[in-house]
Amino acid sequence: MTHSTRFKPAWWLNNSHLQTLYPALLRRVPDPPEYRRERLITPDHDFIDIDYCGSGTQPLIILLHGLTGSSQSGYIKGLQCVLHKQGLRSAVLNFRGCSGTPNDSARCYHSGETEDLHFFYQTLRQREPDTRLGAVGFSLGGNVLLKWLGERGGQVDLFAAAAVSVPLLLGVCATKLDGGFSRLYRINLLRELKTYMHDKLRHLTHLGRTEEVMKIRALGDLSVIHSFWQYDDRVVAKLHGFADVHDYYRRSSSRQYLHAITVPTLLIQALDDPFMTAAVLPEASEISPQVRLEFTRHGGHVGFISGAIPFRPRYWLEQRLTEFLLAACK
Repeated sequence: MTHSTRFKPAWWLNNSHLQTLYPALLRRVPDPPEYRRERLITPDHDFIDIDYCGSGTQPLIILLHGLTGSSQSGYIKGLQCVLHKQGLRSAVLNFRGCSGTPNDSARCYHSGETEDLHFFYQTLRQREPDTRLGAVGFSLGGNVLLKWLGERGGQVDLFAAAAVSVPLLLGVCATKLDGGFSRLYRINLLRELKTYMHDKLRHLTHLGRTEEVMKIRALGDLSVIHSFWQYDDRVVAKLHGFADVHDYYRRSSSRQYLHAITVPTLLIQALDDPFMTAAVLPEASEISPQVRLEFTRHGGHVGFISGAIPFRPRYWLEQRLTEFLLAACK
């Protein structure tokens, strides 16, 4: 177990909420170079959109965004730009319905849904069998990545993986978001999720997908939902075959999969992350020898901003992830 002291937060962003909110609200990142989109048809006749940066035969890094995020999230585009400068290609998997267009079924994405990631991985392997592949996941995307790595074990051919600000125990994180200032994150995320479901319903109605429309209507009035426990019980569990929210959280939390990971994997967590508590952090006995833990005292949730001059931030996370990937790729 490694406790990293390398990250020093910017003095003008000196608490977990400022670290979390500044990049989410104020960061603007241009489209990365050599940017293009591809739509892949999934085995169940839906689709996922992939946004690529770079070309050629260099190593390719799969990127997975967080809840209500997308390839347009600042932390994703920022990392793509840095990776490109270092000669690495990248490909962002937009989870279903997150690419700007609702997907064509009632099925959504969730913290334990690894089928689309595996489908995309297999697609890349078939196209480029000799390409060195890596992967990075943020928050929900980190949970998906770690769970997939543990599920597949030695079947996965990656040179390295990294996960950041991961809700390793989903129930603990859902409860944390019910208290204090963290409730503001919950309110915003639930509002975006309800909009996601509303847009999906309207899209499916327009397509005339009556059976899919009925699946969503059967969920009832989502406006009365005010916590993740309620949302995940009413929406995620019912749409994806879980018995209830407890079953979903139990089966989808990624901490239980860390011992089975065979790929060199970096896990970065801030001890002051407002989306979780220290109870989610694994013990050394729970992890595979291939997993490296780096815990920082500060950093917030997908923040990790340093820099001595106000409003001239340095995004430490992008540098650390790129450094790790480059070292692993040698």
